[in-house]
Amino acid sequence: MTGSDAMVKCLEREGVKAVFGYPGVAIAPFYNSMLSAEGIESVLVRTEQNAGHAASGYSRVTGEVGVCAVTSGPGATNLITGIATAYADSIPMVCITGQVDSQLLGSDVFQEADITGAVESFVKYSYLVKNVKDIPRIFREAFHIANTGRRGPVLIDVPIDIQNAELNNFDYPDEVSLRTYKPTVKGNAAQIKKVVKELKKAKRPLICAGGGVILSGAQRQLCEFASRCQVPVVHTMMGIGVMPSNHGMYYGMVGNNGKVYANVAMNEADLLIMVGARVADRAVNQPDLITENKILVHIDVDPAEIGKNAASTIPLVGDAKNIFNDLLEEDLSMDHSNWIDTLDGYKKRMVAKRNPDPAYVDPAEFVRLLSDNMEEDAIYVADVGQNQIWSCANYVMKKGRFLTTGGMGTMGYSIPAAMGAKKALGKKAQVVAVCGDGSFQMSFMELATMNQHGINAKVIVLKNNYLGMVRQYQHFTYNDNYSVVDLSGSPDLEKIAEAYSIPFVRIENMDGIVDKIKAFLADDKTALMECIIDPMDLV
Repeated sequence: MTGSDAMVKCLEREGVKAVFGYPGVAIAPFYNSMLSAEGIESVLVRTEQNAGHAASGYSRVTGEVGVCAVTSGPGATNLITGIATAYADSIPMVCITGQVDSQLLGSDVFQEADITGAVESFVKYSYLVKNVKDIPRIFREAFHIANTGRRGPVLIDVPIDIQNAELNNFDYPDEVSLRTYKPTVKGNAAQIKKVVKELKKAKRPLICAGGGVILSGAQRQLCEFASRCQVPVVHTMMGIGVMPSNHGMYYGMVGNNGKVYANVAMNEADLLIMVGARVADRAVNQPDLITENKILVHIDVDPAEIGKNAASTIPLVGDAKNIFNDLLEEDLSMDHSNWIDTLDGYKKRMVAKRNPDPAYVDPAEFVRLLSDNMEEDAIYVADVGQNQIWSCANYVMKKGRFLTTGGMGTMGYSIPAAMGAKKALGKKAQVVAVCGDGSFQMSFMELATMNQHGINAKVIVLKNNYLGMVRQYQHFTYNDNYSVVDLSGSPDLEKIAEAYSIPFVRIENMDGIVDKIKAFLADDKTALMECIIDPMDLV
């Protein structure tokens, strides 16, 4: 077999079902071998960045490693934003790039780019394959690294001559043993005992859950732990979905755009358990406050995150699911009902007031009604901008998933990520992408991919003819001196829908909104909805 045949064989051994990508000469041998792949579909995206986002969406709803493959030079460099987005949110991916002939590396030949060097700060690890015999080992290691410890993307750069070289013996390793890579996934027993001891002494304990809880698949364990201990739960943006919105211990999102009562709970807690969260600026803009007059327990699978932004009283390294399982073995009999009553009072009183213009769709109420009418296990994918904040603040979590890009904040994420999620789940789950008219124009070309490959996801555009979040910033910071935020010249979305042969719905105000949402969600076909919102509305 050739090196490219071996690459495909490796993907088959890893159980890969879809590869999102864009071909070119330097990756052509791989795609030629993909024609004979068993059970793997090649999905042709319309721009390489979206191959990364689609692989991310696929990975996030399956828990498996997402895979994308593009050509060398501009193909590889276009993929960098997708890689960086996945890295910031700890999404496991294997990114395959073609490369020029290995004998020509460093010669600045046509479509040569040092992609392993370019992505150094955005990957867990990268490989430049120099010998065809190394392909099975490298692929096995790449999948292992991507989906263990703190998950993230791994890049494999394969020169075209290596893809074409003959491999006489394909031996795919059963196990991986890397001397310098031994992630800690089991929590230290002594530290776990300390957590329980402090928890029993605490009067106002609080859990702040991040995306690491979801990546670990620890939602059920978190809910059980919170219920048994009567510990309230708040979450970061990436932690949306750690528990249903109607759970008795649920108190919403923290941070600049979070719930007021959730932030108050963070400040008043005497014991704070941060789990699977980085203590980053969007969730905690003053890290010193969360260590003031309280015990801070920081649980994370990545030891580099513990103490990076806030000094922890009890550091605990390990996978969240393993640690919660161990905690649930302890005696957790305790009563925090007074603290719960206090937070319930805050929750009733500290309600954000909105005065939406009835001439438009109220985006906050629209998101609440949309998510409330979606199927229980539906996937909601939010883009970046005001639409993201309205989505985060008003999304009704049931048994599904909420996806967005939190760490990098990459516009244009929602449509390709929704496409990847829908490709993974098919008719098993309803998938809806919600974006603004700015982010829509960054990725609406993927409607063609969805048509071509029969990937049926719903797309909703909250249209205000502005780059809304930047306009809002300029409103407060520069006294309404708006600069390059006007989206005049944007296309007619009804004609866009017609061009892609998909149904279109325009909603201009809240009249009959529930019936319109239900009709839009009624079937499993791709459809485009445009919601006209107040250009001057604020989050």
